[in-house]
Amino acid sequence: MQANRSSIAPAHGIRFLGLQWFAVVMGWSGLGLAWLRAQPLLGETASLAAYGAASLACIAFGLVLVASVLRLARHRAALLEELRHPVRHAFLAACPVSLMLLCTLLAGLGLGGGLLSGLWLGAVGAEFLVTVWVIDRWLREGLNWAAMTPVVFIPIVGNVVVPLGAATFDQTALGIAFMGIGTFAWPVVLALILTRTASQALPERLLATWFISVAPAAVIGVAVLNLGGPGSVALGALGIATCFLAASLRLLPRIIRSGFGMPLWALSFPLAAYAALTLRLAVEHPILRTFSLLALGLATLVIIGLSVLTLRGLLRRELLVPEPAGAPPPQATSVTASR
Repeated sequence: MQANRSSIAPAHGIRFLGLQWFAVVMGWSGLGLAWLRAQPLLGETASLAAYGAASLACIAFGLVLVASVLRLARHRAALLEELRHPVRHAFLAACPVSLMLLCTLLAGLGLGGGLLSGLWLGAVGAEFLVTVWVIDRWLREGLNWAAMTPVVFIPIVGNVVVPLGAATFDQTALGIAFMGIGTFAWPVVLALILTRTASQALPERLLATWFISVAPAAVIGVAVLNLGGPGSVALGALGIATCFLAASLRLLPRIIRSGFGMPLWALSFPLAAYAALTLRLAVEHPILRTFSLLALGLATLVIIGLSVLTLRGLLRRELLVPEPAGAPPPQATSVTASR
């Protein structure tokens, strides 16, 4: 009888709350940081918007964290299955990255104190451990080419998020060290992803993750300026980010046709990071002011729109459901095996 009940029960609930839900926190935290960069141009309006984004980011982080703890307690096997998945395991880094961004935003607003510094350092340590775990997985199991998607940027190149808050928390040396990790890994991971796509295109539902390719250059540009680096390097980073943004925007019609799902949150943080870089550069390069405000407006509208669609999806019970049926998980085709 119990088996019959389970077979007819709706497949819906926190069991299917993937680690990618922390992307909501990344999006709102990144948007708050972008609005902070708009203060020289928009004054108090920008500060109020940053506070609003920070409030929503805190609420989102609390809800997703509590739900994730409940999922771990009630559906531990589902989490372990996700960590074994060739693609979804990389979303584990979204948790420490989102916490780093949230702490950096709150500190930028003058909130938190010593507790915030401790949380930020804990998130930095967790991000480092996730990076080592993913690399160790590659070394032990070989490179799974089919699993090389832009999602891999989060655990490996996501280390460049550390310098965004390093100076604020008086950890400049630590920020430079993590900048080195992420900057070195960026072209390596990009080459792996392009190698994969040369032989096998991304599934339609993962096309939105191409927007993640905008984030490394955008974040590195802001980080360079935060660490006192030359503005010419930041301008170069803006050029690279703009190139990837233009390429990703060409996929937008196909992304929209595929319907709404959590992978669309991959647009949120990259657009916010891009806006933050343009706003930061607009202070010294007035020619960028109008463009930077347009970038900020686009990021804001997209993140608000994604939030509305997410709430609607939850109310309609269209989210927190199993992955859509399709092709089987990519099989490991490792460098070692290919030899």
